[in-house]
Amino acid sequence: MDQRLNNLNRELPPDLAERMFRDRKIRTAVTRQSHFMFFHFYFAHYVKYRTADFQREMFALTERQDIRNLFIVAFRGSAKSTTFTTSYPVWAILGKQQKKFVLILCQTQAQAKQHMMNLRRELESNALLKNDLGPFQEENNEWGSSSLVFSNHNARITAVSSEQSIRGLRHNQHRPDLIIGDDLEDLASTKTREGRNKTYQWLTGEVVPAGDRDTQLVIVGNLLHEDSLMMRLRDDVERQRLDGVFKMYPLVKNGDILWPGKYPTMSDVEAEKRKAANEYAWQREYLLEIVPDEDQAIHREWIQYYDTLPEPEVILEHYRSHTEIRIAIDLAISQRDSADYTAIVPAFLIEVRDGYRIYILPKIINKRITFPETVETCKMLDKSYRENGQRPTFVIEDVAYQKALPQQLENEGFWNIKTTRPGNQDKRSRLVLTANLIKTGRVLFPREGTEQLIQQIVHFGVEKHDDLADAFSSLVHSVIEDPPITPRILFI
Repeated sequence: MDQRLNNLNRELPPDLAERMFRDRKIRTAVTRQSHFMFFHFYFAHYVKYRTADFQREMFALTERQDIRNLFIVAFRGSAKSTTFTTSYPVWAILGKQQKKFVLILCQTQAQAKQHMMNLRRELESNALLKNDLGPFQEENNEWGSSSLVFSNHNARITAVSSEQSIRGLRHNQHRPDLIIGDDLEDLASTKTREGRNKTYQWLTGEVVPAGDRDTQLVIVGNLLHEDSLMMRLRDDVERQRLDGVFKMYPLVKNGDILWPGKYPTMSDVEAEKRKAANEYAWQREYLLEIVPDEDQAIHREWIQYYDTLPEPEVILEHYRSHTEIRIAIDLAISQRDSADYTAIVPAFLIEVRDGYRIYILPKIINKRITFPETVETCKMLDKSYRENGQRPTFVIEDVAYQKALPQQLENEGFWNIKTTRPGNQDKRSRLVLTANLIKTGRVLFPREGTEQLIQQIVHFGVEKHDDLADAFSSLVHSVIEDPPITPRILFI
C-alpha cells in the first residue's frame, strides 16, 4: 500500500489518496476516469521512478477517444510496453471507454502466448485489482489464440501473432474495437524490402479491416530501418494518407533528458549508454536515430536532388556543349519469383569544366520481363528519346548471358551501344567508387521517380534485390571510363 500511496500523493491531494484506499467506490470512480490514475494505483509496483512528462502525455493519448490511429516510438526502457500492452488493454475495458474486444498483436505466436501468460499472472496476483474489477477468466479459442474474458463486462482481450489469420475474429457480436501492436518488427524482418512490405501489407490489408468503423489502432515500436513499418506509418500520417497521431520520444531530445526521474544527469545517461551492445544499438534504440550499418557503401544523407533539368539556353551559356543520354541495363532472364529483375536506369549527362554532371532520370524500369520484351523496351526508349532530339547510348555489361542483348540490338540496327566489363571488382566495390560523385553532387537524383534505386544503393547488401544498384554502377562507371566526346545538344 505504501507504494500506491506514495504514487498517488504525488498526483492527488493527500486526503483524496487516503480516501481511495479506504473506499472502493471512490477508487473505482477515479481510476475508471483516468488511465493515469488507474496505472499508478493498480500497477503501482511498476512505478520505480517519478513519472516523466512524456509518460503523462502517453497516458493522456490513451484516454482520448478522438484519436483513431496512434503510433508511438519511444526509447528502450521507457515503459511504453507496460503502458500500452499491459495496463491500457485492461483499463480500456474496465475504465470509461468500455471496450468490448481488445486485440493485441505480436510478431510471433510464442510472443503472443507469453504476453497473455504475463497479463494473466498480473491479474491473478493483483488482489486489489481482482477484487475491485474482476473476475477474469482465461480461454483458448478456435483461432489458436489465448484470451482473457471479463465476464462482468462481456469483454475479452485476445493476443495473436502475424502468423495467425484474424479474419472474422469476433467476441460475441463485437469485432475488435481496440487493436494494439507492440514491436511488430525486428532487425531480421526489416532486412529486406520484401520483409518490410509483408509487415505493412499485413497491418493494412488484414489487421485494419478486422476492426469496425470506430476501432482504435495503437502501434508501439522502435525505428529499425528507414523503410520500417513505423517510418511508413509516420509518412502516411505526415502526408495525410492516414488520420492519426505519431509521437517520438528519444531518451535525449535537444539536449534535455526526457526521463529525469530515472536519469537525473547526463552522467546517468552515459552509464546507460555503456550498457548498450554498441554505438549503433544506442543510437537506434535510445536516441531513435536510424544509423547506417558499419559497412554501408552509400549513406542517404549523401543523396542530392534536382528539381528540373537545365534548359537548353542554360546549357549553352554555362556548360560546354557535350550532352548525352545514357541508359544502363542490367539484364535478368528468369521470371521465377526468386529471380532478379531487369533494371534499366537512364541519365542525362552534361559536360562541366572538370568532368560530367549526371542527372538520373525518373524513367526507371525494374521488373521481370523476358528477353524479347527487353529488346522491345530498348526500341521504345530509343524512339522516345530520338523524338526529343537525341539518340541515347545503351550501356550493357559484356558478360555471361547479357552478351546476347547488345548482339541482338546491333542486329536490330542499333549503333549506339557501349559494352562494359566489371573486371575483378565485386558489386559493392563498384558501388563504393560512385560514392564521391554522389557526395559532391556530380550525380543528382530527381525528387520523385527513383525511390527504388535510392533504396537499393543506400541499403546495398541487405536488400534482396540489387539490380538497380548494379545498373546504376555500370552507368556511372561508363561515364568515368568512357565519357562522351562528340558535341551533341539535347533540347528538351
